[in-house]
Amino acid sequence: MTRRSTSLLVCLSSIVVLLFATAYTAPAPSGKIIVSPAQARQDQILFGRQLVLTHDCGGCHGMAGDNPSAPGYLDGVRDTAQQFHIGPFITRPKNLTPDVATGTGSFTERQLFNALRYGLRPEETPDVQITSMVPGQGNFPLHPHYLAPPMPWTAWRYMSDAELLAIAAYLKNGLKPVKNKVADSDGPPDFWASEYTVEKIGSYPVAPFPTVNEKAP
Repeated sequence: MTRRSTSLLVCLSSIVVLLFATAYTAPAPSGKIIVSPAQARQDQILFGRQLVLTHDCGGCHGMAGDNPSAPGYLDGVRDTAQQFHIGPFITRPKNLTPDVATGTGSFTERQLFNALRYGLRPEETPDVQITSMVPGQGNFPLHPHYLAPPMPWTAWRYMSDAELLAIAAYLKNGLKPVKNKVADSDGPPDFWASEYTVEKIGSYPVAPFPTVNEKAP
């Protein structure tokens, strides 16, 4: 092999090594792939975006529906057609963008997580980790103020911690803030507490599989 051929081979080998080093993150000694905190955060936000889109959040919270590139995406109701009437009460889906004055900007990701898991209004629930659904225990409020019934948190509460935290991360960090003050919803003096009893919404965590209505495969 000539000196020129050898030099060319060494050069090509170096390029291949550089490309692989750029495209892939080296595995840790344990065999796991090392992901930077910034990449992990980006992945979490994108996962939250996927969940928001596939769960039709935009169908209620804004004029754009589930089109993140359209005006009005997740920035709350703007006309009476998007309001919900529950008996004598009117509920109005809020602005979910991180605007401090009119959206979720003043809430922490933990407060948003607690809203999705426990149905607690973030503006009236402290930034604490909750470990119980019994009022007065495990940081659960003694007098809970719940979200209005149109919000399907009673189903969302069965999603994993990773899923709910991803949604909170997307709402706080994956959206541009939009100023749109939505009027407060109406509601009963008990803040819907009488609607969220175990008898009406079931238990959390969910009953172990299989229940009397299910069968093991």
